[in-house]
Amino acid sequence: MTSKDCGHDDDERKEGIRRILGAILTLIVLVLLVVFIIWLVLRPTKPRFVLQDATIYAFNVTTPNLLTATFQVTLSSRNPNQRIGIYYERLDVHAAYHNQQITLPTRLPYTYQGHKDTTIWSPFLYGNSVPIAPYLGLSLQQDQNAGLVLMNIKVNGKVKWKVGTWVSGKYHFNANCPAYISFSNKGNNNNNNPSAGFNVGSAAVKFQLSSSCQVDVAI
Repeated sequence: MTSKDCGHDDDERKEGIRRILGAILTLIVLVLLVVFIIWLVLRPTKPRFVLQDATIYAFNVTTPNLLTATFQVTLSSRNPNQRIGIYYERLDVHAAYHNQQITLPTRLPYTYQGHKDTTIWSPFLYGNSVPIAPYLGLSLQQDQNAGLVLMNIKVNGKVKWKVGTWVSGKYHFNANCPAYISFSNKGNNNNNNPSAGFNVGSAAVKFQLSSSCQVDVAI
């Protein structure tokens, strides 16, 4: 084989590689274009969560580093999408104080939420003699004496999107809902103070909150 033939083979090989690379690049561009067009058509939006109220049955430090808490919270979720349904899978709810979990996680029922639908859950949250850092017990007592305690109701789990008959894979879901609990005038049915709670039966105080939650959805 002459050097001229070798050079010709090299040129053909390079041309073949360029064609393969060009085809791959074209395929990538087409896929990205299709994804972009689908996004423009569907306009996917994260669900909107609101912490509507919280009923407190117990919330106290029983020893310097043990906290007992029993709550019932009402969470509403709205699907703002017109063409996308949402499957809520393995959603767990718990309460936190100063970023420390103070109740056991409560599992919400498996739920499908259609277009523009709203779903309401009212789970109970329990934490019996939960060990906490000593400074948190002191901080909680100080907050209660000051008349206002900030808790966070957190929701963690998985969601899936549904478009027509197509269902996506699972996405990580997190919602963080601030709950400002007023201990001033607690249980006095004070209508002049919207943040004050009101008695529910003989052993519970209910607080109307209507607190918007920060929602994050990620792969």
